[in-house]
Amino acid sequence: MTAPLVFITGASSGIGQALALRFHQGGYRLALVARRTFDIKSWASAQGISASSYEIYSADVSVPESIMAAGRDCIARQGLPDVVIANAGISVGMDTAIRADIDVMVRTFATNNIGMAATFQPFVSGMVQRRGGTLVGIGSVAGIRGLPGHGAYCASKAAVISYCESLRGEMRPHGVRVVTISPGYVDTPLTRHNRYGMPFLMQADCFADRAFQAIVAGVSYRVIPWQMGVVAKLLRLLPNALLDALLAGRPRKHRQDEVE
Repeated sequence: MTAPLVFITGASSGIGQALALRFHQGGYRLALVARRTFDIKSWASAQGISASSYEIYSADVSVPESIMAAGRDCIARQGLPDVVIANAGISVGMDTAIRADIDVMVRTFATNNIGMAATFQPFVSGMVQRRGGTLVGIGSVAGIRGLPGHGAYCASKAAVISYCESLRGEMRPHGVRVVTISPGYVDTPLTRHNRYGMPFLMQADCFADRAFQAIVAGVSYRVIPWQMGVVAKLLRLLPNALLDALLAGRPRKHRQDEVE
Protein backbone atom coordinates (compact mmCIF):
# COMPACT_ATOMS: atom_id res chain seq x y z
CA MET A 1 0.00 0.00 0.00
CA THR A 2 1.12 3.59 -0.67
CA ALA A 3 2.11 5.43 2.49
CA PRO A 4 -0.30 8.19 3.56
CA LEU A 5 0.48 11.74 2.45
CA VAL A 6 0.58 14.96 4.49
CA PHE A 7 0.64 18.45 2.94
CA ILE A 8 2.22 21.09 5.21
CA THR A 9 2.60 24.83 4.62
CA GLY A 10 5.28 26.88 6.35
CA ALA A 11 7.52 23.81 6.28
CA SER A 12 10.88 25.59 6.07
CA SER A 13 11.23 26.28 9.81
CA GLY A 14 9.66 26.18 13.26
CA ILE A 15 6.45 24.28 13.88
CA GLY A 16 6.01 23.31 10.23
CA GLN A 17 9.44 21.74 10.06
CA ALA A 18 8.93 19.89 13.34
CA LEU A 19 5.56 18.56 12.14
CA ALA A 20 7.14 17.40 8.89
CA LEU A 21 9.74 15.37 10.75
CA ARG A 22 7.14 13.86 13.11
CA PHE A 23 4.86 12.84 10.26
CA HIS A 24 7.84 11.36 8.40
CA GLN A 25 8.65 9.34 11.52
CA GLY A 26 5.00 8.26 11.54
CA GLY A 27 5.33 6.74 8.06
CA TYR A 28 3.86 9.56 5.98
CA ARG A 29 5.05 10.83 2.63
CA LEU A 30 5.58 14.58 2.71
CA ALA A 31 4.36 17.46 0.55
CA LEU A 32 6.26 20.45 1.91
CA VAL A 33 5.37 24.03 1.04
CA ALA A 34 7.33 27.22 1.64
CA ARG A 35 8.78 30.23 -0.09
CA ARG A 36 12.32 29.25 0.94
CA THR A 37 12.47 25.85 -0.72
CA PHE A 38 16.26 25.55 -0.51
CA ASP A 39 15.97 25.53 3.27
CA ILE A 40 13.66 22.52 3.10
CA LYS A 41 15.96 20.51 0.85
CA SER A 42 18.97 21.19 3.08
CA TRP A 43 17.00 20.27 6.20
CA ALA A 44 15.61 17.05 4.71
CA SER A 45 19.07 15.98 3.63
CA ALA A 46 20.45 16.64 7.12
CA GLN A 47 17.62 14.57 8.63
CA GLY A 48 18.37 11.66 6.31
CA ILE A 49 14.93 11.84 4.71
CA SER A 50 14.94 10.01 1.39
CA ALA A 51 14.32 12.21 -1.65
CA SER A 52 11.72 9.69 -2.82
CA SER A 53 9.56 10.28 0.27
CA TYR A 54 8.94 14.01 -0.17
CA GLU A 55 8.19 16.72 -2.71
CA ILE A 56 8.74 20.45 -2.31
CA TYR A 57 6.34 23.11 -3.55
CA SER A 58 7.25 26.76 -3.77
CA ALA A 59 4.33 29.03 -2.91
CA ASP A 60 3.42 32.27 -1.18
CA VAL A 61 0.51 31.46 1.12
CA SER A 62 -0.54 35.12 1.20
CA VAL A 63 -1.31 34.93 -2.53
CA PRO A 64 -4.36 32.65 -2.97
CA GLU A 65 -3.61 31.54 -6.53
CA SER A 66 -0.02 30.70 -5.57
CA ILE A 67 -0.93 28.30 -2.76
CA MET A 68 -3.93 26.86 -4.62
CA ALA A 69 -1.66 26.11 -7.59
CA ALA A 70 0.72 24.30 -5.23
CA GLY A 71 -2.20 22.22 -3.96
CA ARG A 72 -3.24 21.25 -7.48
CA ASP A 73 0.37 20.41 -8.31
CA CYS A 74 0.54 18.17 -5.24
CA ILE A 75 -2.53 16.23 -6.35
CA ALA A 76 -1.05 15.78 -9.82
CA ARG A 77 2.38 14.68 -8.56
CA GLN A 78 1.66 12.80 -5.34
CA GLY A 79 -2.08 12.26 -5.19
CA LEU A 80 -4.76 13.55 -2.83
CA PRO A 81 -3.31 14.05 0.68
CA ASP A 82 -4.70 12.29 3.72
CA VAL A 83 -3.84 15.25 5.95
CA VAL A 84 -3.51 18.94 5.03
CA ILE A 85 -1.94 21.24 7.64
CA ALA A 86 -2.36 24.98 7.12
CA ASN A 87 0.52 26.00 9.34
CA ALA A 88 2.08 29.02 7.62
CA GLY A 89 1.60 32.19 9.62
CA ILE A 90 3.15 35.50 10.60
CA SER A 91 3.16 37.39 13.88
CA VAL A 92 4.11 41.07 14.00
CA GLY A 93 3.20 43.70 16.57
CA MET A 94 1.08 46.64 15.48
CA ASP A 95 -0.05 50.10 16.53
CA THR A 96 -3.31 51.21 14.96
CA ALA A 97 -2.20 54.86 15.06
CA ILE A 98 0.62 54.13 12.62
CA ARG A 99 -0.40 54.01 8.96
CA ALA A 100 2.19 51.38 7.97
CA ASP A 101 0.84 48.99 10.59
CA ILE A 102 -2.49 48.80 8.81
CA ASP A 103 -0.55 47.15 5.99
CA VAL A 104 0.86 44.76 8.59
CA MET A 105 -2.69 43.77 9.51
CA VAL A 106 -3.59 43.27 5.84
CA ARG A 107 -0.56 41.02 5.37
CA THR A 108 -1.30 39.10 8.57
CA PHE A 109 -4.87 38.30 7.55
CA ALA A 110 -3.79 37.49 3.99
CA THR A 111 -1.40 34.86 5.32
CA ASN A 112 -3.06 33.56 8.48
CA ASN A 113 -6.68 33.52 7.29
CA ILE A 114 -7.21 33.87 3.55
CA GLY A 115 -4.09 31.76 3.07
CA MET A 116 -5.54 29.02 5.26
CA ALA A 117 -8.78 28.80 3.29
CA ALA A 118 -6.82 28.87 0.02
CA THR A 119 -4.58 26.07 1.34
CA PHE A 120 -7.60 23.84 1.96
CA GLN A 121 -9.52 24.75 -1.20
CA PRO A 122 -7.86 22.42 -3.76
CA PHE A 123 -8.38 19.39 -1.54
CA VAL A 124 -11.94 19.77 -0.27
CA SER A 125 -13.82 18.35 -3.27
CA GLY A 126 -11.53 15.33 -3.51
CA MET A 127 -11.79 14.57 0.20
CA VAL A 128 -15.58 14.92 0.09
CA GLN A 129 -15.75 12.55 -2.88
CA ARG A 130 -13.43 10.09 -1.13
CA ARG A 131 -15.32 10.59 2.15
CA GLY A 132 -12.09 10.85 4.07
CA GLY A 133 -9.28 13.18 4.99
CA THR A 134 -8.22 15.65 7.66
CA LEU A 135 -7.89 19.43 7.37
CA VAL A 136 -5.78 20.98 10.14
CA GLY A 137 -5.75 24.66 11.05
CA ILE A 138 -2.99 25.96 13.30
CA GLY A 139 -4.50 28.58 15.60
CA SER A 140 -3.05 29.97 18.83
CA VAL A 141 -4.03 30.62 22.42
CA ALA A 142 -3.54 34.27 21.40
CA GLY A 143 -6.83 33.92 19.55
CA ILE A 144 -8.76 33.45 22.78
CA ARG A 145 -8.28 36.95 24.24
CA GLY A 146 -6.81 40.10 22.72
CA LEU A 147 -3.41 41.26 23.97
CA PRO A 148 -2.24 44.89 23.75
CA GLY A 149 0.07 45.43 20.78
CA HIS A 150 -0.94 42.09 19.25
CA GLY A 151 -4.15 43.20 17.54
CA ALA A 152 -3.41 41.79 14.10
CA TYR A 153 -2.14 38.43 15.32
CA CYS A 154 -4.77 37.88 18.03
CA ALA A 155 -7.60 38.83 15.68
CA SER A 156 -6.27 36.59 12.93
CA LYS A 157 -5.97 33.58 15.24
CA ALA A 158 -9.44 34.17 16.68
CA ALA A 159 -10.64 34.08 13.07
CA VAL A 160 -8.74 30.82 12.49
CA ILE A 161 -10.55 29.18 15.41
CA SER A 162 -13.98 30.36 14.25
CA TYR A 163 -13.31 29.51 10.62
CA CYS A 164 -12.20 25.98 11.44
CA GLU A 165 -15.23 25.52 13.68
CA SER A 166 -17.49 26.54 10.79
CA LEU A 167 -15.63 24.31 8.36
CA ARG A 168 -15.85 21.38 10.76
CA GLY A 169 -19.64 21.54 10.69
CA GLU A 170 -19.63 21.71 6.89
CA MET A 171 -17.29 18.75 6.46
CA ARG A 172 -18.65 16.38 9.09
CA PRO A 173 -21.52 15.01 6.92
CA HIS A 174 -18.94 14.09 4.27
CA GLY A 175 -16.60 12.14 6.52
CA VAL A 176 -13.87 14.80 6.43
CA ARG A 177 -12.34 15.81 9.75
CA VAL A 178 -11.34 19.35 10.67
CA VAL A 179 -8.83 19.67 13.51
CA THR A 180 -7.87 22.95 15.20
CA ILE A 181 -4.55 23.00 17.04
CA SER A 182 -3.89 26.05 19.21
CA PRO A 183 -0.27 26.18 20.37
CA GLY A 184 0.85 28.01 23.45
CA TYR A 185 4.43 29.24 23.40
CA VAL A 186 6.72 27.12 21.23
CA ASP A 187 10.43 27.80 20.84
CA THR A 188 10.68 28.83 17.18
CA PRO A 189 12.15 31.75 15.20
CA LEU A 190 8.68 33.34 15.45
CA THR A 191 8.79 33.53 19.27
CA ARG A 192 12.52 33.66 20.02
CA HIS A 193 12.72 37.46 20.17
CA ASN A 194 9.59 38.05 22.22
CA ARG A 195 10.33 40.53 24.99
CA TYR A 196 7.86 39.16 27.53
CA GLY A 197 7.60 36.01 29.60
CA MET A 198 6.43 32.85 27.85
CA PRO A 199 4.99 30.40 30.40
CA PHE A 200 5.10 26.68 29.65
CA LEU A 201 7.45 27.24 26.68
CA MET A 202 7.75 24.03 24.65
CA GLN A 203 10.40 22.75 22.30
CA ALA A 204 9.12 22.38 18.75
CA ASP A 205 9.67 18.61 18.60
CA CYS A 206 7.66 18.07 21.79
CA PHE A 207 4.83 20.20 20.42
CA ALA A 208 4.92 18.31 17.11
CA ASP A 209 4.64 14.94 18.84
CA ARG A 210 1.54 16.00 20.78
CA ALA A 211 0.01 17.66 17.71
CA PHE A 212 0.64 14.52 15.65
CA GLN A 213 -1.21 12.40 18.18
CA ALA A 214 -4.17 14.81 18.25
CA ILE A 215 -4.36 15.00 14.45
CA VAL A 216 -4.18 11.24 13.94
CA ALA A 217 -6.88 10.79 16.61
CA GLY A 218 -9.08 13.32 14.81
CA VAL A 219 -9.51 15.52 17.88
CA SER A 220 -11.65 18.52 16.92
CA TYR A 221 -9.81 21.09 19.06
CA ARG A 222 -6.68 20.90 21.16
CA VAL A 223 -4.56 23.45 23.03
CA ILE A 224 -0.93 22.38 23.38
CA PRO A 225 0.39 22.28 26.06
CA TRP A 226 -2.70 21.58 28.14
CA GLN A 227 -1.50 23.98 30.85
CA MET A 228 -1.92 26.88 28.42
CA GLY A 229 -5.42 25.63 27.73
CA VAL A 230 -6.24 26.08 31.41
CA VAL A 231 -4.69 29.55 31.42
CA ALA A 232 -6.62 30.50 28.29
CA LYS A 233 -9.93 29.37 29.79
CA LEU A 234 -9.26 31.36 32.95
CA LEU A 235 -8.43 34.45 30.89
CA ARG A 236 -11.65 33.98 28.94
CA LEU A 237 -13.62 34.03 32.19
CA LEU A 238 -11.96 37.16 33.57
CA PRO A 239 -14.07 40.32 33.51
CA ASN A 240 -12.69 42.93 31.13
CA ALA A 241 -11.64 45.29 33.91
CA LEU A 242 -9.55 42.57 35.60
CA LEU A 243 -7.98 41.50 32.31
CA ASP A 244 -7.08 45.10 31.46
CA ALA A 245 -5.46 45.56 34.87
CA LEU A 246 -3.56 42.27 34.54
CA LEU A 247 -2.15 43.23 31.14
CA ALA A 248 -1.35 46.85 32.01
CA GLY A 249 2.32 47.56 31.35
CA ARG A 250 2.96 44.20 29.71
CA PRO A 251 5.71 44.46 27.05
CA ARG A 252 4.37 44.46 23.52
CA LYS A 253 5.52 42.45 20.55
CA HIS A 254 8.04 44.11 18.27
CA ARG A 255 6.58 46.10 15.42
CA GLN A 256 7.99 45.61 11.93
CA ASP A 257 10.34 48.62 12.05
CA GLU A 258 11.54 48.27 15.63
CA VAL A 259 15.13 47.28 16.26
CA GLU A 260 15.40 44.22 18.47
